[in-house]
Amino acid sequence: MRQIKSPTCCRSDTEGLTTVNQKGPVMYQRILVAVDGSPTSARGLDEAIGIAKFTQGRLRLFHVIDELSLALAMNAYAGYARDWLNELREKGRKLLVEGKAAAQAAGVEADVVLCDTFSGSVHEQVTEEARTWPADLIVVGTHGRRGVGRFIMGSSAEYILRCATVPVLLVRAAEAETKAEPDAASSKLDLPSAALSFG
Repeated sequence: MRQIKSPTCCRSDTEGLTTVNQKGPVMYQRILVAVDGSPTSARGLDEAIGIAKFTQGRLRLFHVIDELSLALAMNAYAGYARDWLNELREKGRKLLVEGKAAAQAAGVEADVVLCDTFSGSVHEQVTEEARTWPADLIVVGTHGRRGVGRFIMGSSAEYILRCATVPVLLVRAAEAETKAEPDAASSKLDLPSAALSFG
């Protein structure tokens, strides 16, 4: 089991991406955070910010609009004529901007990526982004914002864990949220990631 080294005598390279201490490189300099607007995703972002502060790393916030999100948004509001893809993009941008602001307020450098290529499932997009960026760590919530709740994001998190070539930190829902979830699920429809509310 690897341990995070405490940064001492730190210096940054010209890109500002690598922190070095007297003992060598510090782990987790490039942290990919999957965000979807769910409470668990927000907890994951908080954990990633804490790790990045400790390691003097940076975050990339990553939001995926996939075919399932689009289909669920269209199905949930079938009677309304809207440009659903642009609605999902706008909500996704808002999530990313808010997440970046939270990271910057904590003194952590962050950039954002909105993925709407429809070139694969959520877990495929997350693991591909981790590979190409390249990330040192992926942070993902275990339950996301989908119409079928636990099953889909749970399986996406599981696939990310299985397919990723870097360490993955899975963040569970708070115990109070987990206990309250069955009642909440029976009383409201949980929409996909970016289709949270159309006022």
